[in-house]
Amino acid sequence: MRPALALPALLSFLLLSQAGWAGSLIEISAEASRPAANDLVRATLFAEASGPTPKHLSAKINTLMAEALRISKGQGGIKAQSGDTRTYPVYGRNGQIESWRMRSELVLESRDADRISEVVGRLQENLGVASLQFMPAPETQKQAEAQAIRDAIAAFQARADLVGETLGKSYRIKQMSINTSGMHRPPVLYRKAAPMMAEAAAPMPMEAGESDVQVQVSGQIELAD
Repeated sequence: MRPALALPALLSFLLLSQAGWAGSLIEISAEASRPAANDLVRATLFAEASGPTPKHLSAKINTLMAEALRISKGQGGIKAQSGDTRTYPVYGRNGQIESWRMRSELVLESRDADRISEVVGRLQENLGVASLQFMPAPETQKQAEAQAIRDAIAAFQARADLVGETLGKSYRIKQMSINTSGMHRPPVLYRKAAPMMAEAAAPMPMEAGESDVQVQVSGQIELAD
């Protein structure tokens, strides 16, 4: 019979031990941000042309992209890879295909802004620039994110302390969630103009700047009754 008597006693003990925390739940949130250096540059360049047949276009565009890849890969510290390639018909007023147009992209990444600036300037002799994007490298973002998490949790704790002190009650953290999805980057620079020929061989001016890595901590605290 002893096991049968032990269970009610155990339940009574648990209920009594939790009675002191059967208080109000208060929701709290806090935010923090840390700057992260934009130490990674991504440039997307493109070759685009029109012609009477897809075969004619492929020969021209592929030659330009092969040369661009050769130049890019010959520079240390630059990652080069092919991007999107599209071929589509151009229709006339009569609804018939008059010509074809092809566009092919090349994506460059580097942590050396000066080096990629030189390469982009050189490639602009034959290619256009679709976009330039500055962002933190993955490890740089992780470091800033870790610091922002510490700051946000400390801010959450400070607010919880303030609530408990103001109400004259002890508290415990009931639930907490951390959101690290927010990051504000500088705008992407778009250049839709055609290639600028020989005068574009000069390095393209770049200013990397910083991105703000943001973290939000939200949760509930439970006041002692």
